[in-house]
Amino acid sequence: MKRRTFLKNASVLGAVTTTGLFAPSILRTVKPAMAQGADLPVGLLFSLTGSVAVVEKTLHDASMLAIEQINDEGGVAGRKLNPIIEDPASDPATYADRARRLVIRDRCISVFGSYTSASRQAVLPVVEQRDNLYWYPTLYEGRECSRNVMYGGAVPNQQQQEFVPWLAEKHGKRFYLIGNNYVYPREENNVCKILLDRLGGEAVHEEYVPLGHSDFSSVINRIRAEKPDVVFCTLVGDSDVAFQRQFHAAGFDPAETPVASLTRSEIEVQAMGGDAAAGHYSSAPYFMSYQSPENEAFVKAYQDKYGSDAVTHFVSEAAYFQVFQFKKAVEKLGDQELTAPAIRDASVGVSVVAPQGEVVIEENLHTSLWPKIAQWNGDGQAEILVQSDDRVSPVPYWAYEGSTCTAEGLKRA
Repeated sequence: MKRRTFLKNASVLGAVTTTGLFAPSILRTVKPAMAQGADLPVGLLFSLTGSVAVVEKTLHDASMLAIEQINDEGGVAGRKLNPIIEDPASDPATYADRARRLVIRDRCISVFGSYTSASRQAVLPVVEQRDNLYWYPTLYEGRECSRNVMYGGAVPNQQQQEFVPWLAEKHGKRFYLIGNNYVYPREENNVCKILLDRLGGEAVHEEYVPLGHSDFSSVINRIRAEKPDVVFCTLVGDSDVAFQRQFHAAGFDPAETPVASLTRSEIEVQAMGGDAAAGHYSSAPYFMSYQSPENEAFVKAYQDKYGSDAVTHFVSEAAYFQVFQFKKAVEKLGDQELTAPAIRDASVGVSVVAPQGEVVIEENLHTSLWPKIAQWNGDGQAEILVQSDDRVSPVPYWAYEGSTCTAEGLKRA
């Protein structure tokens, strides 16, 4: 499929609604940059260095590809997107500082960025205080309901609801939980334990290591001693690569002790080597091997720009389609004043035909997606074993009774 054809398909709108529920904009810094006909400044806040750069560099690349395609097709309502790039170097405090710079100094109307929940939570006070928008493409723990974040990645009901029961039925109900020591792994493991309890299973051990941790000898010794049915992994970036290499070198058979990951994608598998990942599992809305004309066009365009060895994955795919969601919301506004709250309101209901399928922004600013379960092959690609028949709506706080993320914000029973 030609790129022009894909972009035409990707611009098909579903029902776009404006709820009118939100307060008028208090954003004071963007109006001078929004002069008629001026380029639209957007921030890119992805780490190009540091421990999570192995992932975030690809998110930056996917966002830049989308911006280039949009600008080549005439821009957004006749205006080009002007990406302003900052490198937060994988440090949460630096994310906040650079986000502040993008919003205040550079007057960006939106910021696209980051991978970890720690980085998102560092940016959150900045965009909330300035009433700006943060387009976050990554899967996350689903215990947040900000009106200043556009959530493009999966929440637990879109990853774990089918994955944990499937693993328990196929391999057994004794799980060893290993993750990095920050909010996302801890909250995802809480969800996993809730699901295991419902299934009559158990977490035989739960362990956390710092971001960037690379020596897993003691972890592997404990796994060997505990003999779990499944190693449930929420390690990210370099830590995931190091762990899986050492796990493979220790001689574990994936048929007997599979690693089941919520965070491992083609980019980590490429870094660790296909042999180390082969036979293990991931759950995600998108895999590079997914067959669709839109995905074929996405992969081709990405490799044409970044090289034939470049891989796409479920977070880079979301980083890519979120730029088109932003485009659609801005175009929906027409001649209305272009403010962050206006873009947010216009985004609700926006539909884009993404590489994974048609995705839609819901009223809670999270995105309906297409969950899949896949097993890694030695060539670094994934064989999709299970996929949903339809989009699955996002349900933040799904595992926590009494809390609901709504169009008005968080509601507690």
